Amino acid sequence: MIVKTKELKFSKGWVYAPAPESKEHIQLKSRYELFIGGKFVTPVNGKYFDTINPSNEEKIAGIAEASIEDVNRAVTSARTAYEKYWKMTPAKERGKYLFRIARMIQERAREFAVIESMDGGKPIRESRDVDIPLVAAHFFYYAGWADKLEYAFSNRKPRPLGVAGQIIPWNFPLLMAAWKIAPALACGNTVVLKPAETTPLTALKLAELIQESGLPDGVVNIITGAGTTGAALVNHPDVDKIAFTGSTDVGKIIQKATAGTNKKVTLELGGKAANIIFDDAPIDQAVEGIVNGIYFNQGHVCCAGSRLFVQENIYNTVLQKLKDRMETLIVGDPLDKNTDIGAINSKPQLEKINYFIEEGKKEGADMYQSSCPVPEKGYWCRPTLFTNVSQSHRIAKEEIFGPVLAIQTFRTVDEVIEKANNTPYGLSAGVWSDKGSKVFDVGKKLRAGVIWANTFNKFDPSSPFGGYKESGFGREGGVYGLEGYCK
Repeated sequence: MIVKTKELKFSKGWVYAPAPESKEHIQLKSRYELFIGGKFVTPVNGKYFDTINPSNEEKIAGIAEASIEDVNRAVTSARTAYEKYWKMTPAKERGKYLFRIARMIQERAREFAVIESMDGGKPIRESRDVDIPLVAAHFFYYAGWADKLEYAFSNRKPRPLGVAGQIIPWNFPLLMAAWKIAPALACGNTVVLKPAETTPLTALKLAELIQESGLPDGVVNIITGAGTTGAALVNHPDVDKIAFTGSTDVGKIIQKATAGTNKKVTLELGGKAANIIFDDAPIDQAVEGIVNGIYFNQGHVCCAGSRLFVQENIYNTVLQKLKDRMETLIVGDPLDKNTDIGAINSKPQLEKINYFIEEGKKEGADMYQSSCPVPEKGYWCRPTLFTNVSQSHRIAKEEIFGPVLAIQTFRTVDEVIEKANNTPYGLSAGVWSDKGSKVFDVGKKLRAGVIWANTFNKFDPSSPFGGYKESGFGREGGVYGLEGYCK
C-alpha cells in the first residue's frame, strides 16, 4: 500500500507505508559469554562490553571480553578436539555435521536475518535475501567437499593443518563466519573464531546452533573482544593457520607477526573497486548495478564499487539517471522492508565517512547527496556522489567504507585500464559492455581478484574470492577456499 505523508517527502511526494519486520520471534539474551569447549563460559577477567543497535543507539546485549587467558583456553580446547577425535573423524561424518548446520541455519534464517540487521544496521532485505541464504549455501557447498578432497587436489594427498585462528569484520558478520568455518571443518581442522566487537551477535547465535547440532566439543570455539583479543590469537604459538578479513593496515601487522613462523596465512583486505561503464553498455542496468555496488550495502563491503568510470560521451546521461535513482532510495530503519540503505555500523565509522566527504569538498570535487530524510537518532549517511574528481583526490584513492561514490570519465580502453589499476588495492572490479570480447579483454588487464561482467556484488559458494596487491592474498570460496586449510 502507498500512502501520502506529511513527515517524509521525496521528489514526487509519495513514500511507502512502514513495513517493519517483527522482532517477536527472535531470542536474545541480555548477556553473552565466550563459547569454548562446547560450552558458554565467563571470561577470566569478568569484563563485558556492549553491542549497540546503530539505528537507535540502544544497547542490545552485554558481550564477554576475552583476555589472553581466554584465548589460551580456546586454543587449548581446539587443539585437544583436533588431536583427540576431529582429525580422525571420517570425512563423510564431517560432511554430515556441516549438512546439519546448514539445514539448521535455513530453519532459523528469519531469526538470523533480523539479528544481523539489528546488530549491523544493514537493511533486512539484504540480510534476509542475500546474507543468510549465502551462509547456508556455503555450509552446504563445503559439506559436499568434505569426503572429496582428493578429487579437489589431483595427485596430492590433502591433510588438515590443525587449529585455525579466524578473525572476521563487521560488514558481513555471519557470512564471513561461514566463509571461514565451513572449509576449515570440511578439511578436518578445528577453529577459534573472533567476530568483530561491534557485530558479535550472529556469531554467538551460531555458537548456540553449533551446540545444538551435536558437533563435538571444542571443534568450533567463538571468542569475543577487540584488537587485543585478535592480536593474542594471531600470536598464539599453537595456532597453525590465521585467516583474516579486515583492513589493510591490520593485515600488514598480521603479516609481520606471522613472518618467520610456520603459520599459514590468508588475508582478505581493503579495496577501492573500479566500476567501468562503456558507451555500449545497457545504461539502465548499469545504473542499477552502480546502486547495488555502493549504496544498497552502505558501501560497507571491501569490494564496493566506490570508483565509477564512465565513457565520456554517455557521462551526462549516466549521471542524470544515477541522480534520479538516488532520489528514490529510502534511508531508515534497517528492519523496515522498504528500506534501501540502513544505518552506518558505528559512530566512529560514520565520523570517518563524514571526514572523507569533507575532504572531497575541500579538494574541489563537486558533491551531490540525495534529499531523502534520515532519522534523528542513530548513525546515518545519505547516498553521496562526487564529480570533477581526479586521480589525486583522496576520495578516489582511499577506502572510505561508506555510501560515497567518486566519478571520473574516460575516452579510451587503455586510459580506463590505466586509471582503474592506479591504486594500491586490487580486490574487485566491474565491466559494463554489450560486447563480450571487450569485457574479457578489459578483465584480463585489470589487476583485481574478482571481475563482474554486467553486474556487481554477486557471490556464489563455488566461486573464489580474494585480491591482488594490498587487498591481500589467498582465496576463499570454491575449491580454492579448501587449499588454505590443507597441507
